Amino acid sequence: MLEVKLHDIGEGMTEGEVIHYLVKVGDSVMTDQPLVEVQTDKMVAELTSPCSGIVKEIRIEAGETVQVGTSLLYIEIDEDIRTVQKSYVETKPIAEEKGIPVINVAEKSRPIPFNRVLAAPYTRKIARDNNINIEDVHASDPSGRITEDDVFQFLKGQQTEMEPKKDGRVEEVSQEIPDEIPFRGIRKKIAEKMTKSLFTIPHVTHFDEVNMTNLFKLREQLIVAGESVGVSAFLIKALVISLKDFPIFNAELDEENSRILLKKNYHIGIATNTESGLLVPVIHDADKKSIKEINEDVKGLTAKAIAGKLQPFEMQNSTFTVSNVGPLGSTGATPIINYPETALIAFHKTKKQPIVNEYDEIVIGHIMTLSMAFDHRVADGATAIAFTNRFTSLIEQPHMLMMEMI
Repeated sequence: MLEVKLHDIGEGMTEGEVIHYLVKVGDSVMTDQPLVEVQTDKMVAELTSPCSGIVKEIRIEAGETVQVGTSLLYIEIDEDIRTVQKSYVETKPIAEEKGIPVINVAEKSRPIPFNRVLAAPYTRKIARDNNINIEDVHASDPSGRITEDDVFQFLKGQQTEMEPKKDGRVEEVSQEIPDEIPFRGIRKKIAEKMTKSLFTIPHVTHFDEVNMTNLFKLREQLIVAGESVGVSAFLIKALVISLKDFPIFNAELDEENSRILLKKNYHIGIATNTESGLLVPVIHDADKKSIKEINEDVKGLTAKAIAGKLQPFEMQNSTFTVSNVGPLGSTGATPIINYPETALIAFHKTKKQPIVNEYDEIVIGHIMTLSMAFDHRVADGATAIAFTNRFTSLIEQPHMLMMEMI
């Protein structure tokens, strides 16, 4: 019999909430099959089976919060598979020496692979809370992934189903929509961190505008050349260069020892809106990466955040955070700093509007608004303005951005 315990999924984790079991007593499971969803203070994670076998006992009920090391369930190891695997391991070297091809019968003996609907843990939770079998929900995304909106659309369809009455007429069947959301897990941790940041750091927000016209032209040229790079990658590269010129914003205030720690690493957090709440995956060592590499990191980390597949190390040790809310339609905001960092910059909606160029001609330009929140204990307004001026110059003259990378 094998114990499946709640292990330390992330650095500093001490407890977790059992959200939902994906198996029940008596189920046959295979190695690496997801068994249970657990909510930590940073993410919803799936614990997988360390072996093939049969679920014999579930010790902890869904909804309970337990300490790391607690036994969640027991699995009876499949002896047939273990015997076959042992035989295969012992036979393989001898057969290979004689040049005899070896068929991995252990693979043939495994249970039929489980088929899971593609959906984030939070989406599954919404379905469960509304007594919906997620396998009945149609995915609107071409990838087949079911989203939160898909579940709500399914629920809406259930609410307007027509049922025949005894006299042959029909009437709408309605289901009660929950009027409350549990305040725990990631949402509660976001609240705690935002409260600590706002009540610890004296926030100041500096607003500025950036002419994106030349950068857009450069992107179009790259696309024609077969290179598609998102705007975010250029913005992050320009930020890293600016942070090197103004290291006070890549810093952390250590009040206890009366010092400001200037970080030598440039780990850029990317605030990402997900179904589970705001997550901040991190591009580590962004200063050592090309624009193309940063672009790949942004796409990969964002996709993993939305799918609920981020690993703990992918959300740790950020030194400066970026929030790109322009695509969502934002025109301005006063963002809250990602404590204990010194600053955060938010990029808002880019608009076409009349501008005066260097020849005093009125032309149409692409203007983006940015807002930068910074810790007034660590830096002053004049330094923040100089920092955004440096950043703006690199974006408005992207050839200079290229020069900085030589």
